Amino acid sequence: MSRLAVDIGGTFTDVVLETGGELVTSKVLTTSNDPAQGVLEGVEVVLAQTQVAAADIGLVLHGTTLATNALIERRGAKTALLSTHGHRDVLEMAFENRFEQYDVNIDRPVPLVPRHWRRDVWERIAADGQILRPLDIPAMLNCVDELVGEGVKSLAIGFLHSYQNPEHEMAAAKAITDRYPDLALSCSADVCPEIREYERFSTTVANAYVKPLMAEYLSSLDVQLKDRGIVCQTLLMTSGGGLTTLDAARAYPIRLVESGPAGGAMLAADIAKRYELDSILSFDMGGTTAKICLIDEGTPLYSRAFEVDRSYRFKKGSGLPVRIPVVEMVEIGAGGGSIAHVDGLKRLLVGPESAGSEPGPACYGRGGEEATVTDADVVLGRLSAAHFAGGKIELDAAASAEVISRDVGTALSQNMHEAAYAVSEIVEENMASAARAHASEWGRDLQSRTMVAFGGAAPLHAVSLARKLRISSVVIPPGAGVGSAIGFLLAPVKFEVVRSDLVRLNDLQVGKIEPMLADMRNEAGMIVTSAGFGQTLVEQISAYMRYLGQGYEVAVEVDDGQLDPLTLRERFETVYAGLYGRTIPEMDIEVLSWTLSLASEQAQTEIRSATTHESERKEGPLGAIAGFDGERRRDVPVYLRSTLSSEPKMGPALVVEAQTCIVVPEDISFCQDSYGALHLEEAER
Repeated sequence: MSRLAVDIGGTFTDVVLETGGELVTSKVLTTSNDPAQGVLEGVEVVLAQTQVAAADIGLVLHGTTLATNALIERRGAKTALLSTHGHRDVLEMAFENRFEQYDVNIDRPVPLVPRHWRRDVWERIAADGQILRPLDIPAMLNCVDELVGEGVKSLAIGFLHSYQNPEHEMAAAKAITDRYPDLALSCSADVCPEIREYERFSTTVANAYVKPLMAEYLSSLDVQLKDRGIVCQTLLMTSGGGLTTLDAARAYPIRLVESGPAGGAMLAADIAKRYELDSILSFDMGGTTAKICLIDEGTPLYSRAFEVDRSYRFKKGSGLPVRIPVVEMVEIGAGGGSIAHVDGLKRLLVGPESAGSEPGPACYGRGGEEATVTDADVVLGRLSAAHFAGGKIELDAAASAEVISRDVGTALSQNMHEAAYAVSEIVEENMASAARAHASEWGRDLQSRTMVAFGGAAPLHAVSLARKLRISSVVIPPGAGVGSAIGFLLAPVKFEVVRSDLVRLNDLQVGKIEPMLADMRNEAGMIVTSAGFGQTLVEQISAYMRYLGQGYEVAVEVDDGQLDPLTLRERFETVYAGLYGRTIPEMDIEVLSWTLSLASEQAQTEIRSATTHESERKEGPLGAIAGFDGERRRDVPVYLRSTLSSEPKMGPALVVEAQTCIVVPEDISFCQDSYGALHLEEAER
């Protein structure tokens, strides 16, 4: 069965067709006004390169930044919030803290719902689930009538303590649907049934905000693919590293945030297992952002907390919090399209603003007039014009030279090559700082890791970044330029359900927890089996636990049937000690929430690049390109990746393939194994 994987990024849309284990890839510029057009363009390219007919494609796997961009750019639907009387300002009060202590003019995230569309509803449920005040349905419907009259298209319902008792939210949803069947609804008891009102309301509002847009896009894409002859099922990549159905994606579009980077983490995890690497650093750099993820024993770090649209240069606490299953990673505005400029203090700054796909870097010849990282790479001889984006985009080296000299060189009194090298150094230092901070937060070491680099821009900067982090080994997987899309092919169908039930460990009743887990298992199972993957499922249960009095909890993986307090305590103390180096003897422990996920078995796909006429060339350099390494200019030999063998060579070199280039500095050895992965190692001195 042929499978099609599509990843829409901020700059490029990557398309991968897998047939018989071979990959045919395409990278096209993202069409921001209608992302589906870029998808179809990429599909046409890969189908034209194979004998596969559209009707022969058996499965489409898709990840998109559309939900993320809608939240960041505030392009979602007109959304309202119904909340318990007296609590409509929860979204505005947030955590009531200062994420930037010394900024007297601090800018807090602006709520997605303006205050005049946040309405009080007369009802009240206690923290234990008891109904204190019945829901006033007639008064609630009057509020909804006013909101619809004002043009509201989507409605979030978030009542106090609905994670304990969803009765009022369900009753409100039924009454509203009966009156307004076309109004998009998101109930917090469905979207995020967890303790903590602000995060629950924020997540539900974000889901409601993007729900109409995503529903329209997913339906349109499905129709256009079918019109093209691709009539198979489409599965969506989620932020938690699993695939889900179109119906689930329409209901919970907030889970599609960060779907592309999650696919990259799945690829890196597969590399770790394939080469039996205990600890790796996943490095994904595209046109807009760079993502760094820690993967130990073949498994990425996971979390249930994420922030969208951080307003303070990606500073924690300055964004909109959402509670969804997510692969834990650090993401910064450092991509090929990141804009470089010199401020009034003569400081060179790179990103987080990006030129994106429209107009893109100056070298794209699409009207870009600002210096970017990609322009610096062109000046430094790190990109082959003949192979960039498979030859689909003709690079304008003169335009890159002009903007680098004007925007950076003149301001810093440097020549063109020195200015370009400075841009590269700054963006790499930004990424190195982010990696160090991320590892420190999780108590992990970096130097003992192997770096796995992918994405259109990562192989250009991987070795330099690795050196800054004192990492001596780098692996570039096959098809690295479209790595996240390849990760979709390796991901399982997966769905996670969460329930909050605050209880002290000594008071935990297994007889109460087991029925709750059974309900969660049924809910997750219905979605996974509806995708046609219900034969053999892998179950994972986690308890979120903390010492009494603490503000945050840790995830503790548990086994069904071993839920007794003594076992839970032992597992919690093991996890806690691993994170903080100690435990707190005789301190009470409490459980806040439970998660249960069901996943199909991991795809066992032997992926290799499709054979082309280029691979029939004999091994050896194609020619040379003028490069600058920060000290001197010299000619660097250029190799086709498809011709490389297991015989080690020494840098400097530039290895080119259809969707990216690999920069091999001096004193680095490189060779390619039978799987197609390129290994770069520091030469022994």
